[in-house]
Amino acid sequence: MTDAPERFLSGQVAVVTGGSSGLGQAAAVAIARRGASVVVNYAGDPSGAHETVRQCEAEGARAVAFQADVADEEAVAAMFTFTVEDFGGVDILVSNAGIQIDATFTEMTRAQWDRVMAVNLTGQFLCMQQAVRQFRRQGMRASRALGKIIATSSVHDVIPWAFHVNYATSKGGLSMLVKSAAQELAPEKIRVNAISPGAIATKINEPVWSDPVQARELMKLIPYGRIGDPMDIGEPIAWMASDYADYMNGATLVIDGGMELYPEFRGNG
Repeated sequence: MTDAPERFLSGQVAVVTGGSSGLGQAAAVAIARRGASVVVNYAGDPSGAHETVRQCEAEGARAVAFQADVADEEAVAAMFTFTVEDFGGVDILVSNAGIQIDATFTEMTRAQWDRVMAVNLTGQFLCMQQAVRQFRRQGMRASRALGKIIATSSVHDVIPWAFHVNYATSKGGLSMLVKSAAQELAPEKIRVNAISPGAIATKINEPVWSDPVQARELMKLIPYGRIGDPMDIGEPIAWMASDYADYMNGATLVIDGGMELYPEFRGNG
């Protein structure tokens, strides 16, 4: 028998984008476990979103799914309006929605570039903007901060990634979005941070980690010798949203098993 988790987010409301699977699902469940109510955003996977809701409810939290394309400004505004009307406010935004559309540099189409930027960068901006407006309207609530934003980035906000130039560029831009927004908003007690996962066992990269040959090659890039589990990211996100992390602002928490340590240089160079 394990001790009950500390419910350090009790009385708070979180919006988690891209919450139907993977890191978004893990973040939503971890936040629910810590006592917050959760709006689970999804774009095109209602069954996954409702499974996330079920898992949040199993943790004793109130949760509801809401469909919105984060790249659609009106849809994002509607999601926040719904959250305020149904839950009474917003305390936490986990801006997690993201996509990959891969191509070589010269074969990448404008549409592939634009769609990844629209979701991974513009979508994060639109959700953050709506969250900040709501934080200001409602004032201080159940936290030392006026509001908390955690953006899901990637180790590819610093590690170049050939054949994925749109994705890596979007994450590099997100890193500067987080830092610039944090610098601007900190005097209002609004915290904006990012989390940068390395290789995590989610659907987006299942073809790699589920194939023994590709998985062995992947391990060469991870000094710690294992692929991450979604809860390796979900639990730290919940902590980042708490008052335990109140002095954390404009920072990026890298959780990658050492992938950013340039493992190919171990014993070389």
